[in-house]
Amino acid sequence: MSKSNQEFTGDEVMGDGVMSVGENTRIFPDVEACIDCGGCVVACKRTWDVPRDEQRISVATMLEGQEGAEGLNASPGRAMEQGDNPGETSIPMQCYHCSNAPCVSVCPTDSLVSLEDGFVDVRDSLCVGCQYCLSACPFGAPQFPNSDEGVANLFGSGGTMDKCTMCEERQSVGKGPACAEECSTDAILVGEPQQIADELEKRDSGVFFNDVAMNVIFGEDEAEAF
Repeated sequence: MSKSNQEFTGDEVMGDGVMSVGENTRIFPDVEACIDCGGCVVACKRTWDVPRDEQRISVATMLEGQEGAEGLNASPGRAMEQGDNPGETSIPMQCYHCSNAPCVSVCPTDSLVSLEDGFVDVRDSLCVGCQYCLSACPFGAPQFPNSDEGVANLFGSGGTMDKCTMCEERQSVGKGPACAEECSTDAILVGEPQQIADELEKRDSGVFFNDVAMNVIFGEDEAEAF
C-alpha cells in the first residue's frame, strides 16, 4: 500500500510511551531507554512502505564503546545535564516537528509549513530540491531519496524532500506513531510537552539535548518544563 492512501481504523491500543495524540502532540526520545534494536525503523518502513534504501527514522549511536562517567554509565541524559561523559548513547533521530523549526525558516518556496496542530508538513508540489532544510535541521531529518548528488546547489535537482510525518494520519484516528507503538522499551515518547517532561521525571531520565536544541524543539516557554 502506498504512503498516500494508507487507511487506519483506530482500534489498536496505544503503547505506554504514547500519552496523547493529535493537536499539540510532540515526539521526543528517552535515550536512557533506547537499546538500538531498530524496531522503530522497521515499524516505520512497514507502515508507510518506505523503500529499503530510505528511512524516516534512524538510531544514531554516539561515543560507541565508551563508558560513561562513574555512576552514570546507564544515565546518559543525567550525565549530559551534569556536564559529564555520557558514554555510548543511542538516540532515535527523526523529525521532532519543532516549534521553532529551522527547516521552515529557510525554505525558499514555503514547501515546509508549521501547521496549527503542531505538525511540520511538506508540500511536495512546492519543493525544488534546494536542500537548504537539510543544512538547517540539527537532527538530520530531511531526506532526499531522488537527489542528484553534487548538483543540487546549482540546479535545484536535489529531489523532493521526505521526512517523518509523526504518523499524522494514524493520530487522526486515535493511534500513536508506529515507531512509538512498536518500541519495545518505550524509548520514543509522544504527548504534550508537559506530559513528556513528567514522564521523563517519573523515569528519572535526563534530557540528552542542550538548551539550544530544546528551545528549537519545544520553544522557550514549553522547554522550561524540562
